[in-house]
Amino acid sequence: MMSGKYTSIDAQQLQGSVPAVPDSRPATVNFADSNLQTFPPSGPLGKITAASGPPRDADDSFSKPVSGSDEPQQGGWFQTFTIAAYKPYFDVDTSDVLERIIDSLFPFRGSFNEKTATNPDLYGPFWICTTLIFVAASIGTFVTYVAHKLKSKEWDYDINLVAWSAGLFYGYVTIVPLCLYVILKYFSAPAGLVQLFCLYGYSLLVFIPALCMSVVPLDIFRWVVAGVAGFMSATFVALNLRAHIKSAGERWFLIVAGIFLLQLALAVVLKIYLFTVSV
Repeated sequence: MMSGKYTSIDAQQLQGSVPAVPDSRPATVNFADSNLQTFPPSGPLGKITAASGPPRDADDSFSKPVSGSDEPQQGGWFQTFTIAAYKPYFDVDTSDVLERIIDSLFPFRGSFNEKTATNPDLYGPFWICTTLIFVAASIGTFVTYVAHKLKSKEWDYDINLVAWSAGLFYGYVTIVPLCLYVILKYFSAPAGLVQLFCLYGYSLLVFIPALCMSVVPLDIFRWVVAGVAGFMSATFVALNLRAHIKSAGERWFLIVAGIFLLQLALAVVLKIYLFTVSV
């Protein structure tokens, strides 16, 4: 049938041209029940369980949980180089630091180790050593300046005093406790390394007022001040370690005597280097 320029095709003419394929099974789509309000799902579906997790290092040194995981942090030597490892040793109150400072000024009590056994800190030792560095450098500079001015001689500032003081105090409070830690471990009387750092750090406090009093231009007075400060510091360390070192056997007395003499040697070094003025 023609209608104008268009041709219409009767649907009846197409019947049978394409055979119809009867569908005996109607298609059905099944949807699983889900609750969109619950996310993430509470079940273990779709999660990697512990049995199928990736392999860990042999010592778990570098096996750290993914960010946001509930898995606890793994230990190991690598944790020593993180700030979080040292944070507990700086978490102390002002009252605790003041109490420990007072104990260090009364060396014959011998109760410092007992009070700090469960909570040793590095906050006090760090600031004591830092204060000693600047006090020693400034007082030593002032002493040499006065000595030169009294004899009307030219004076030059020695910048090496700061570097020398930093090396002396930081080095002493680090190397000596480390060596003592190894020695005590060898004699089967191990002590906590942080507790040794804490003990030696507070033992240097007495040298701060001793350095301040050394501005008096009398050599004999400076020797007396250095001797008293060294004796108090040595007694403080020796008495607090004596009870613990006794478990090392018959040689405990030699170890304590060595600790005592080493503290006295520190006082002598301070006197000779800082307060022996040659004009």
